[in-house]
Amino acid sequence: MIRHHMTALAAAAALTCALSAHADEIVRIGHVAPLTGAIAHLGKDSENGARLAVEEINAKGLVIGGRKVTLQLDAQDDAGDPRTATQVAQRLVDDKVVGVVGHHNSGTSIPASRVYRDGGVVQISQAATNPTYTQQGFKTTYRVVATDAQQGPALAMYAAKNMGIKTVAVVDDSTAYGQGLATEFEKAAKAAGLQVVSRDATNDKAIDFRAILTKIKGVNPDAIMYGGMDATGGPLAKQARQLGMRAKILAGDGVCSTDLPKLAGPASDNVVCSEAGIALEKMPGGAAFAKRYEARYHQPMQVYAPFSYDAVYIIVDAMKRANSTDPAKVLAAMPATDYRGVIGETSFTPQGDLKHGAISVFTYRSGKKALLDIVKM
Repeated sequence: MIRHHMTALAAAAALTCALSAHADEIVRIGHVAPLTGAIAHLGKDSENGARLAVEEINAKGLVIGGRKVTLQLDAQDDAGDPRTATQVAQRLVDDKVVGVVGHHNSGTSIPASRVYRDGGVVQISQAATNPTYTQQGFKTTYRVVATDAQQGPALAMYAAKNMGIKTVAVVDDSTAYGQGLATEFEKAAKAAGLQVVSRDATNDKAIDFRAILTKIKGVNPDAIMYGGMDATGGPLAKQARQLGMRAKILAGDGVCSTDLPKLAGPASDNVVCSEAGIALEKMPGGAAFAKRYEARYHQPMQVYAPFSYDAVYIIVDAMKRANSTDPAKVLAAMPATDYRGVIGETSFTPQGDLKHGAISVFTYRSGKKALLDIVKM
């Protein structure tokens, strides 16, 4: 009886080992964006793009180092808050994610980047455009969008050359993103010969802009440049129209969303905005991606889904080239990235910026987003 019992135990142990050897390795990729608050719709759009990539990769099957890998998306909400962002970042590092797509805002990406640097985890932002993010000397920071040092000048030059703008008032929302973009725009506008007649600041929770707009109305600029997000940029454009102002509203990618007409009403047709990447309709895989996105989520994408989608694939590409799921080895493979995806060719400078960026300029016509121009950087 003892011999039979021992034989049974040995057989069970052997079976357990065999099953363990063939069990999938679970590898987590983090995604961080604001999933609550005024711009939750943009954060969810980004998460949807990342999740679509994870689902596709799992459906196709992924083998790293001779072992089948199943990806899990560890989606976190930083609420657009810098303090929360660092807490979420530490949680992801502690959970041993192989890489992180995020954060969404510059004001959260920058403080969180120090946590990922200390943890040795690659961070690819799908939306952060403030130049400081990749100028800290960290080997962990990457982005798949252009910077405000490119976006601001592109918008200023378009306004000067294509819109006949001579005078402009500048307003920002006091965040790292909004303030940074407005400053880059202002510098480029002055260099292009535009007169900046005023510079004002609000905040990213504001809903009433009538005091600032009334002040600006007194100097009668051709345009108002707003550095901020659609949740505040929409009401600003709407209230400017209500005050009888004819100035064009210029803005960056934070405002340039599918939801802007819901926030600004008919005043969205007076907005000219830029995106820190190539327009969806001009992306090599843009049309096919949009169809897959809408089939999966039953709604059109906003702005950032293709960028978070490709960021997941770029992390997986680094895993394949490293032949490892070890975060340190994946990080070491990142500088040699040469990936072709939905947004086009992606390769990085030593700082982690795109080698070949593009800025797209849009307006809105009867509530529909319409491409005006693409500026290659």
